[in-house]
Amino acid sequence: MTDASNDSRVTPLRTRPIRRNFHVARTDRGSREFRRGVAPPQPTPGRLPRLSRLMALAVHFDRILATGRFQSQGDLARAGRITRARLTQILNLTSLAPDLQEKVIFLRPYTDGRAPLTERQIRPIAAEPNWDKQRRLFSKLADSACCPG
Repeated sequence: MTDASNDSRVTPLRTRPIRRNFHVARTDRGSREFRRGVAPPQPTPGRLPRLSRLMALAVHFDRILATGRFQSQGDLARAGRITRARLTQILNLTSLAPDLQEKVIFLRPYTDGRAPLTERQIRPIAAEPNWDKQRRLFSKLADSACCPG
């Protein structure tokens, strides 16, 4: 009887490390569990301004109305469970110049106090039909909101 470890003809087993991507995540009740894949990126600190969310909603509502999924703004307002007046206020944000819409959507999150810009402050700017005038008014408002005093 021969021992396999002493036999020169037996080749040693080659092991390769097993690599897996995983991360530890918290469940709803606070316990931890392993999950496959790379961990999702952490959200940026702070709150997204409500004005940014309303601008995105205005663009979304505008597209919905353009596709014909709803017959009227009244139907959309009922489906969204808001008043027709509030829907009109939100949709009026689409009257802003395209570059201003982009600036509003990509406003930086804020951490302290209130949001620097509000929808109420933007309403008169959106009511202005001249885009050049809108840009001047928005610039003035953004300068005063960013650097009070």
